[in-house]
Amino acid sequence: MSEAPKISLCMIVKNEEECLHKCLESVKNLVDEMIIVDTGSTDKTVEIGKSFGAVVHSYEWQDNFAEARNFGLEKATGDWILWMDADEEMNQEDSMKLKELLRGKEDSLFYIHLINYIGDEINEDDAFHIAHSRLFRNGIGFRFHFPIHETLNVEEVLPNLTEDLHIQILPVRIYHYGYMNECTGRKNKFERNIQLLMKELEKEDHSPWIEYHLASEFSRIQEHEKTFKFVNLSIIGFLENHMMPPSLLYKLKYSTLISIGSAEGAWPGIEKAIEIYPDYVDLHLYKGIIQYLKKDYKRALMTFDHCLELGESNIRHLTLRGSGSFHAWYYKGLCYEGLGQVEEAMAAYRMALAMAENHAPAKEALEKLSMKTEVSHTLNSK
Repeated sequence: MSEAPKISLCMIVKNEEECLHKCLESVKNLVDEMIIVDTGSTDKTVEIGKSFGAVVHSYEWQDNFAEARNFGLEKATGDWILWMDADEEMNQEDSMKLKELLRGKEDSLFYIHLINYIGDEINEDDAFHIAHSRLFRNGIGFRFHFPIHETLNVEEVLPNLTEDLHIQILPVRIYHYGYMNECTGRKNKFERNIQLLMKELEKEDHSPWIEYHLASEFSRIQEHEKTFKFVNLSIIGFLENHMMPPSLLYKLKYSTLISIGSAEGAWPGIEKAIEIYPDYVDLHLYKGIIQYLKKDYKRALMTFDHCLELGESNIRHLTLRGSGSFHAWYYKGLCYEGLGQVEEAMAAYRMALAMAENHAPAKEALEKLSMKTEVSHTLNSK
């Protein structure tokens, strides 16, 4: 039997005393070494890292996340590198089986199931799921690029990788808390990120990912016009570079149009996006919502049924929890209401609540409809 591979945890941190302990605790029995690059902490971050046996390297911040991460990679001695952020935590049960999953593997890169929580509190039904390149073989040329929202140079190291040759997703979950309202407010991420992204935007040869990340930042603070502007520029940038725009660009584009109530502006463009990514349930959900807003209830019902058929297990796309389950049932309820089919609407809302008992819109819609039905029965009995 082959030896268990050695895993190095690589992180960059700054003033993470509130969350670093939980992160390191989740992987302390998995990794063989912890390499932490500290970019200027003034709290107990360094002390916490060292208490877990981590080797902490001081690093002068250069407004470049990729360079800081690459500095850490150079210090790692493991066969495999696992990279994480301090506001993340690996599922404990999954971490216990990861080494066995890696034993004897000839692959160079693996995806891990990243769960991004949003909102005010941790809620399994309020999260985005995606497969993310978090585990890669050391010493074969993997590096990070882009000063902000740094990304692995997968295409350079694995040039023969195609859509037909998928990177394997390991059954390992990492929970990310950094997009929750408390974290984003506390760290003033928006101002920092916008400043760095605008600096990158000035470069003639910048990646179209920069416009996408700008769109994402503006989306988080609900500046929809700027979101729409930059996501469109990103799509154009990918096309001009003879590259297929990634699916999450279309997700952001059409969710923005829905947010500003522009169903007409989103139709029929979303059909073209679905032609490119027919297996992306979120796009189908948005199509159904657009049809609902256009009061095309019967076609919308068929679209939401397709969402339920697709489900939401395909995390190769950034997938909103509920797109293939309770969100689809909730919108089916709205469509039935639009058609005047009260019993069917109530049944749909109950299905949504059976899948997500705290789904407020379905709960409110059901209560409102139940009350309306009760009043109607009372008046008819008189």
